[in-house]
Amino acid sequence: MSGGSSVTVSPRKGEEFPVSGGGNKKRDSLGSAAGHPIVKDVGEIYSRLLDHRPVIQGEIRYFVKEFEEKRDFREVRVLENLKNTVFEASDQTVPKCEQVLRDSLSEALRRLQAGNEMVIRLQQREQEEKQLQIEKLMAGEKQRIAQWDEFLKDQHSLRAVLDEEHTKAMERLKEQYAIMEKDLTKHTL
Repeated sequence: MSGGSSVTVSPRKGEEFPVSGGGNKKRDSLGSAAGHPIVKDVGEIYSRLLDHRPVIQGEIRYFVKEFEEKRDFREVRVLENLKNTVFEASDQTVPKCEQVLRDSLSEALRRLQAGNEMVIRLQQREQEEKQLQIEKLMAGEKQRIAQWDEFLKDQHSLRAVLDEEHTKAMERLKEQYAIMEKDLTKHTL
């Protein structure tokens, strides 16, 4: 309802109040008294479509009847039992659990520390063994290098001996071929 004069209806059935004009006089747009049939129809439409109080009151009555009368405060008893259970848990169960947890954690911590110490010892042993292996490898490498140098020296001396024998054998063959050539020239002449 926008614009000109409009009539609003109070939440109670049949009471109308004008919005514009600022007075409390009962009037419609034609200026007649409140008994106009349009106002009555609007009031009735309002009460049927927009006034939800009777429905809400019925729902409230049903809710109260359902939860207080029919259920006989069953939820209150359930909540009391839950409250007692919670208090019992907080007074007895939680402290027991905390104590068991502390005991278990201290034992687990002690075991973890012992395990950690064992792992550290094993790592130290492994490091020492690796160091020994490295030292053995280095010693073996030094020994192989010394053996290789000795082998090279032996090969060098053997090569010198073989070169000398080869040179002597070549001279003997030259002499032998020279003698054979002289004999061959004697026989051919």
